[in-house]
This record gives sequence, structure tokens and C-alpha cells, in this order.
Amino acid sequence: MEAIEQILNGISIRQIETHIKRLEGIRHPTAAPEALEKAADYIWEILTSYGYEMLTHYFDEGDRQYRNIIATLNGIQQSDKRVIVLAHYDTVSTSPGANDNASGVAALLELGRIFELCRFRKTIQFVAVSLEEQMVEGEKGSPCLRGSRALATHAHENGWDIEGVIDFEEIGYAGETVEQLLPENFPLEKPEAGNFIAIVGNQNSAGLVNGYIQAIERYKLSLPYLPIVVPGNGEMFPDVRRSDHASFWDEGYPAIMITDTANLRTPHYHQPSDVLATLNLPFATEVCRAAGGLVLDLAIRIY
Repeated sequence: MEAIEQILNGISIRQIETHIKRLEGIRHPTAAPEALEKAADYIWEILTSYGYEMLTHYFDEGDRQYRNIIATLNGIQQSDKRVIVLAHYDTVSTSPGANDNASGVAALLELGRIFELCRFRKTIQFVAVSLEEQMVEGEKGSPCLRGSRALATHAHENGWDIEGVIDFEEIGYAGETVEQLLPENFPLEKPEAGNFIAIVGNQNSAGLVNGYIQAIERYKLSLPYLPIVVPGNGEMFPDVRRSDHASFWDEGYPAIMITDTANLRTPHYHQPSDVLATLNLPFATEVCRAAGGLVLDLAIRIY
């Protein structure tokens, strides 16, 4: 237990801040395609520096190719079983996306750093996906979740044995005085404040939701939480399907979304004001630590 706590305590708020600073800025396929590619290059370079096996998963959209970035730490005893840590790196065309979703990518990269010298029974993959956001603002049917859908389809077609997907989707906006909203007709009592992390899973992913909570409690993290488990693949509540975990739900894989609830809490959602200065970095760091605890439990650290 002490060794694991030492690993999780090594998660650095400064490293998370640095990654957000480097990624902040519009990263969009038509509004800022060069910045989108630059962000992908940065993620690739950071994960490569940790010594991981690197792979680019390409997918087509329109007349262009886009890329998902996959860094793999192969398992020692059950390498066919995978634990995936995932975040999208693109933004909408109007926002620098410090929270949406540089915060999630920063957590992914920081987990990559602290696990680089560890070895696990199962394989861990750190995956940054593109085109989660709509390409045309407000247009129904505009490409959305494209990168994760392409990857989840690829995983299914190739028989990937995925133990769980942990999807970081905006993890940096929280506080005791922050107003929290809920979707209309959502069957939960309205929380008093937006000071918690939501762990969203479907029925097939309830074990992952519980695992994240157990990590918070086992390692005594200062992180209020709200578990949400929905029936089926969340069809009754569209708000719970608004990130890349839903692509894996639809292919039958267990997956959870770790989120500060986005526009149900932050006034900066998809706005030019989504900048680093608005974020609660200690909160994001604790979110990352809890996810690290869950990964350690799922992949089973050997040394």
C-alpha cells in the first residue's frame, strides 16, 4: 500500500499545469488544423519520451486523415488484456479548450509519466483521440466522437480484450461556490455545489464506477464524487453519452467518463474564456490520482 501511495503522490500539479499551458489554444480541424496537428505532435513526443511503444491509428473523415495516438505499456503475464486511459485533444472552433479537454489530456500524460517505470500484469494503453467535438458548430450530424468511434470499431473487429476504458472529459472546473445543474428530468437530487467529480458508467461498467470510488476512499483522496450508472448504453439520458466512452459502450466494452459535468457547471464551456486561469488544478490533480489508483487495481502492478 505504501509503495502505491508513493506512486500516486508523485502525480504533479505542476506537470498537469505545464501540459495544459502547452496545449491551450484552438485545436480544430477547419478553424485551426495546424494547431490540431501540433497538439498531436506534442502528445506523441511526451509519451515517446517515457519509452512507450507508440502507434498512430489513422481514420478518414471527408477527404482528410486524422490520427489517434496510442502509447502501450505491455503487460507481463496477461498482455492480451487491456486497460485504456483516454482523452480527446481537439476543441471546438471558438475555444482554447483549457478544460475541454487539455485538462483530460494533461491527466493522461501525467499517468503516463508516473507509470513509465512500473510493470503490470495486464497491458495499459494511453490513447489520445481526435474529432470528439463537432466540426461545424451547432450542426446536427456534424462529425462527433469520430476518433473514438473509429478506434472502438477497430478494437471490436480485431478482438481486443478491454478490461476497462477510463475517459477523462473535462476535469478542471470545480469549487464550493460553483453552481451545479442537472439535465432536465434527470433522476438525481440536485447537488448543492459543483465541487465533485462525476463518474459516469452504464450497467456494463458499474464495476469501473465502483473501482474509481474505492480508489478515492482507499487512498484517502480529497475528492467529493457523484457516481452515475445508467441503464443500457445511456439512450434514455443523452447527456451521459456526450464523450468518447459512449463509442466503447456501443461496442460492448466497459467504460466510464470522468467529468466535472461540463456545461452543467462551467460558464466557460465552448467559450473563448476556457483558459487555464479558470481551472482548479488541485481538484484536477486529485481526479488524476484516483484514476491512477483505479488503473493500478485493474492492470495489477507487479513492480
